[in-house]
Amino acid sequence: MASSLVSQALRSSKASSIFPRSIRTFSRSAPRLEHYANADFGTFKKVTSGPQSEGRLVLVDFYADWCQPCHMLSPILKSISSNPDARSGTGLPVDVMTIDTESEDGQELGRKFKITALPTVIAFREGQNVLQFVGALPESHVYEFLGKV
Repeated sequence: MASSLVSQALRSSKASSIFPRSIRTFSRSAPRLEHYANADFGTFKKVTSGPQSEGRLVLVDFYADWCQPCHMLSPILKSISSNPDARSGTGLPVDVMTIDTESEDGQELGRKFKITALPTVIAFREGQNVLQFVGALPESHVYEFLGKV
């Protein structure tokens, strides 16, 4: 009985190989945008200069909870990270990362990039600091900034 089941399975697999298989196609969905809230040093390094940074632009927002202009800018940056049509001037998808300057890692990164005022937003493209702005800009100006990077 078992041998008859095996022979049936072999016959059916041979029969199915006679008929042409349909060609499988793959589609690529739009790149997923990320928002890294309260990122630490490891996340910063991985996202701005690791393999994950290739072909992407990362806006790094240095902020503090006590900073009122930071609270004005945060919703604008969050909307950029959730807008699939948000692109840099070079057409790259845009991710957003927030660094709390009151944390140990945030203070270290703030010193490294000479952050003297909040909010400060630095655009990184494949590990390189390409452009930055300081202060709470209106949404239209933030999109103009994106167009420059």
